[in-house]
Amino acid sequence: MKTNDAFTLRSICGEHILVPEGLALVNFNKMFTLNATAAYLWEQLRGRDFSQEDMVNLLLERYDVSPEAAAEDTRKLLQVWQEMGVVSKEIC
Repeated sequence: MKTNDAFTLRSICGEHILVPEGLALVNFNKMFTLNATAAYLWEQLRGRDFSQEDMVNLLLERYDVSPEAAAEDTRKLLQVWQEMGVVSKEIC
């Protein structure tokens, strides 16, 4: 998978917001708020190919969480990100 380069993570009033830039603004009526963990993952993954396993490993390195919980959380997050169009659906 890969993050969509049309989105940039911004900190606005203490919130982590994914903001579209350039042509992505055309017909775009939503901004996406990320919690601190999702923002951390976005920053680590932006601009490179990654898998769900990469995301799990990042969570395990940074947080005190079980591998099972990290796998479930990243699965759910990837589903949302794919629906939002901020990551590709391609499997690397």
